[in-house]
Amino acid sequence: MSRKALVAATVLLAVPASADTPESLMRGYAEQARTTSASYAGPSPAAGRRLFHQQPRDWSCATCHTNQPVATGRHAITGKTIAPLSPVANPERFRDAAKVEKWFKRNCTDTLGRLCTSAEKADLISFLLSAQGGT
Repeated sequence: MSRKALVAATVLLAVPASADTPESLMRGYAEQARTTSASYAGPSPAAGRRLFHQQPRDWSCATCHTNQPVATGRHAITGKTIAPLSPVANPERFRDAAKVEKWFKRNCTDTLGRLCTSAEKADLISFLLSAQGGT
C-alpha cells in the first residue's frame, strides 16, 4: 500500500461511523468535564438553563435566542434572524463538532467574557435538548 493510500485509510478510520449528534456531543463534553472534576455529576438541564439566562455582561444567550430556545431568535445587534437553538425544534443544531466548538468559543466569549467549560457545554446542550417552550 502506498504512503498516500495509508494516510487516506488512517484518516477514514479516525472519522466516526455516525454523524455527530447533540447527545454524542453532550456525552463527550461530560466525559471531558469528569477528567477535570471528579465531582461533576453529569449534564444538568437546570444548570444549562441558568447558564442560558446568565447575564454577566450586556446580554445573555436568551437575548438573541429568546427565552424559548425552540423559537426563532434575532441577533441583538445585526437584527439577523437566528434559527431555533434547540435541536428539538431545529434538528440541524449540534450536528458538527467543529462548528459547535467554533460557536461555543465565539458566543461564550461574547456573552460570558470567557470560554465555556466542558461541563457548561454539556449542561447547555442538556437544557436545549429538554426545551419544549417557555423557560
